[in-house]
Amino acid sequence: MQVTSYWLEHAWLDPVVEPGVLVEVADGRISAVRTGVEAPPPGAVALRGLTLPGLANAHSHAFHRALRGTVQVGSGTFWTWRETMYAVAARLTPESYYALARAVYAEMALAGITAVGEFHYLHHAPGGTPYADPNAMGEALIAAAADAGIRITLLDTAYLSSGFGEPPNAHQLRFSDGTAQAWAERVSLLKPREGVRIGAAIHSVRAVPADQLRTVAAWAEEREAPLHVHLSEQIAENEACLAAHGRTPTRLLADHGVLGARTTGVHNTHLTDEDIALLGGSETGTCMCPTTERDLADGIGPAVALQRAGSPLSLGSDSHAVIDLLEEARAMELNERLRTRTRGHWTAAALLRAASADGHAALGWADAGRIAPGALADLATLDLSSPRTAGPTARLGAETAVFAGAAADVRHVVVAGREVVRDGVHVGVRDVGAALTEAITSLRD
Repeated sequence: MQVTSYWLEHAWLDPVVEPGVLVEVADGRISAVRTGVEAPPPGAVALRGLTLPGLANAHSHAFHRALRGTVQVGSGTFWTWRETMYAVAARLTPESYYALARAVYAEMALAGITAVGEFHYLHHAPGGTPYADPNAMGEALIAAAADAGIRITLLDTAYLSSGFGEPPNAHQLRFSDGTAQAWAERVSLLKPREGVRIGAAIHSVRAVPADQLRTVAAWAEEREAPLHVHLSEQIAENEACLAAHGRTPTRLLADHGVLGARTTGVHNTHLTDEDIALLGGSETGTCMCPTTERDLADGIGPAVALQRAGSPLSLGSDSHAVIDLLEEARAMELNERLRTRTRGHWTAAALLRAASADGHAALGWADAGRIAPGALADLATLDLSSPRTAGPTARLGAETAVFAGAAADVRHVVVAGREVVRDGVHVGVRDVGAALTEAITSLRD
């Protein structure tokens, strides 16, 4: 068995930073971790700076990356933003989606992300006609992640209606399988493989009729697969759900067997006290996406209350207004400071945990997100001498990473023991900016 060794100048071994750490890797997993190693042993790859476990982006819509910069012009709401999003979705093919997603996932790798949860609802050709391979779009995403060198949990999404009691609109025909049962039959054709998990998603309570929610939940339960759902992102959705069902979206999900420890609610922004108790009591996770939530003017979710109630926190870049999990972690804390006018709601270690181990667990990779024997060998190394990070002592590396660091400070990334990023350059996609430009430009009119 071949063993690869990485010498980490400094490493965050939750909850502390240790100098001189030797990590040995065999078959893609960490086989040994040794501290107090003052210099790189012969043959070891030296990673200078602060090494974190690989980060997990628990909520992504890859094609939204094409919207960056265009939807920031002028004013509007989530609902006007959505019309621009539909226009981009209408132009994608399996081939163009692969090219875009490969570049987006390579951008994630440059940011230290080693696993992505892709909330995937763009299933069919324009007009809703299935492709010859009914999962052609999902397979394009899987191939894109493999070629970008990161893991993917494909959260195949049921999206069946435009609102409570309403059929899909013209834009949404590409998203819909017609019924939850037809969705289940299609998604069952997708198979997990190395670096790939297949999970499920309910787009939202407005997009899946109440009497079909249990079908999606049962599919995930039978396979012990992750189940994600957009939840209470908008006040308007809450009001419409109350009008249609006489209960909040959270209560509706609870009543149809959707909540539970393998379920993650994305956003969880506009919740009642009962909603928080239902989510926490069922150990349903919460994925916060602060950079998107602020970009779309969604509001600030009650993350502190949710975690105290028992809901594990993870982080996602969602619409990719930026791709920077350190910024997501920082924003979660700073948003709470603005709202409460008090500081220190989470330690830096807790925020890093949300960006790593807890995010991986939300995506079905419970054996990732920590630098420890038996874990998947995923590492992300930050420069501690950049204009942003220079100054603090190395023992404050966690605080430096969260409150000063950025994706631009990531220098090296290892996934399953293989180098994906070296000296700030992606090994497989040498010019990520050019790949993004080409993929996005091809989608313009």
